[in-house]
Amino acid sequence: MTETLPIILIPGLNCSPRLYAAQLPALWSFGPVTVADHRHDDGMAAIAARILADAPPRFALIGLSMGGYVAMAIMRAAAQRVAKLALLDTGPRADTPQQSENRQRQIDIALAGRFAEIPALQWPMLVHKNRQHDEGLKQVVMRMAEDTGADAFVRQQRAIAGRPDSRPALPQIGCPTLILVGDGDQLTPPELSGEMNVLIPGSRLVVVPDSGHLSTLERPEAVTKALVNWLQG
Repeated sequence: MTETLPIILIPGLNCSPRLYAAQLPALWSFGPVTVADHRHDDGMAAIAARILADAPPRFALIGLSMGGYVAMAIMRAAAQRVAKLALLDTGPRADTPQQSENRQRQIDIALAGRFAEIPALQWPMLVHKNRQHDEGLKQVVMRMAEDTGADAFVRQQRAIAGRPDSRPALPQIGCPTLILVGDGDQLTPPELSGEMNVLIPGSRLVVVPDSGHLSTLERPEAVTKALVNWLQG
């Protein structure tokens, strides 16, 4: 271990600190760990500003999926404060029209008082094809949705739908960057991670076998090992 750094973890859409439960013991040995609360704003810049207001002067930053979108917003706002960056199961592009339509459909379901339907609706795209019948993992996804709640879910979806294309800013990232993705990630497929790997100078790409979008839950040991190597590097 060459550096002691505070670490900030940002969960994904409809996710809570449970997303990183398996990684926390190993990360804790590198410095104080905070899981950011990203439930209160409906824009990426506002979410990033709230996290930065409470963050230490310099820190390592880890984000999965929506957490990666927020991490890229933090890099646009205050790159000098981020000592190391890890982007897990995320992508650099703005929403396509179809993706925005799908988000609005889910927002409408939540606003209609049917938020309890959302986790089951999202489930098939969240995990690897071989984990579709993993009831234990499905229960974690359900509990994270309960942790988030309908109002926060709507704000999160609106923030994601309004996010900018991050690709123009990626070549300016100068800190050690880990890019990690499950090989079976359907929501942010490996080619998006490959695109970020090309654009971010010196970044390292790790593709996790037999994992979908929720790599920290599906393959916790592999993800923890990659994060430890990144923090030690």
